[in-house]
Amino acid sequence: MVSNEQRRRQLAREKYERQQQRREAARRKARRRNAAIAAGLAVVIAAGATAYASGALGGGDDGGRTSADAAPSGLPTPTKGPDPCAKPAPGSPTTKQWKSEPEMTVDKSATYAMNLKTTCGTIDITMDAAKAPHTVNSFNFLAAQGYFDHTRCHRLTGEGSGIYVLQCGDPQGNGQGGPGYTLAEENLKDPVLKEPSDPELKKAGMKIYPAGTVAMAKTAAPHSTGSQFFLVYKDSPLKPDYTPLGTIGAEGRKTLKKIADAGAQGGGADGTPNATAVIDKATVSKS
Repeated sequence: MVSNEQRRRQLAREKYERQQQRREAARRKARRRNAAIAAGLAVVIAAGATAYASGALGGGDDGGRTSADAAPSGLPTPTKGPDPCAKPAPGSPTTKQWKSEPEMTVDKSATYAMNLKTTCGTIDITMDAAKAPHTVNSFNFLAAQGYFDHTRCHRLTGEGSGIYVLQCGDPQGNGQGGPGYTLAEENLKDPVLKEPSDPELKKAGMKIYPAGTVAMAKTAAPHSTGSQFFLVYKDSPLKPDYTPLGTIGAEGRKTLKKIADAGAQGGGADGTPNATAVIDKATVSKS
């Protein structure tokens, strides 16, 4: 004879399994959707502009449990994972804004090294000014102004979203910040962007942003690149609309993996990283 408690647990487990099946179906739907629309990596284009462009990275199909979608009694619920990073250095993000793009000062024939000293380790980046002169010039200017110092990498996407990136560069820490000016997108035909093997992705005009790529976030509108950028930790299909800025070095990839492995808060496919990934200091120098 099955007791009431055993029956209750059986029903709870069956409900949980149905929820898991629905989530998996939603993940498959999200991956198909990624092949049909441009993923909306968010950036604010100017002071007072709108928040995230949701696109394929919105909080819809599989962006984490709600209170109504929690695991039933007797089964584990997701919790905030461990933080593998150190405490941030003392200081606060800047509130500086500029009305226009800075004057061109970089050597357009040179490469530049960007060094992000983060609470999780160093992220070393090589930038090619010949391919993206305005973007590299902007980073050189903003880093010299301390714009990136004490800013948190606010967004991590992963399994279930279809893309694998860490997004940084917003002093507000919520995806709405920018320097007050915008840039035109550059270097969109860089051979670093590969053709996908999936015919649906090809048909949708996607390219593969390979692991180790640094690119600029933007809204769906042209000429909307600001200060936010994303670090790709696993090959990711995206519309070739996001300026490829540079490549991450070996040390930086280890740091990025540490952050990605810690996952997003709540166990979702898109959200705030569990890791306290704060840029204590950003510097740019000519290589």
